[in-house]
Amino acid sequence: MSPSPARIRSTIASVVEVPDDLRELRKVHKVLADANRLRILRRLADGPATVNDLVDAVGLSQPLVSWHLSKLREVHLVSARRVGRGIVHTLEFEAFEAFAARQSRALGLDTGATRGRQDP
Repeated sequence: MSPSPARIRSTIASVVEVPDDLRELRKVHKVLADANRLRILRRLADGPATVNDLVDAVGLSQPLVSWHLSKLREVHLVSARRVGRGIVHTLEFEAFEAFAARQSRALGLDTGATRGRQDP
């Protein structure tokens, strides 16, 4: 039995080395691909919040909100600081700006990639 064409393509793709800058972009995009994380980010755009604030805002369980926050912290889009007995989470606006700049560089969008594009 021979492997399917899809299996062959998958094997070849896994051998190709992905540049570090694209790997980092993919990691952030994967985190942002979840609608619940986007809802959490939208709430944090209004200001810092505790996990309980976020549970109330997005309607998810506390463990699930905490898990999503951990993913957002891994890519530095959200920071956490202890205040008394609680932890307050804050949206890192600068991280979004830095990510947008890295993405533009990695995709060649900051080097005149719009050359040749015609205005409507």
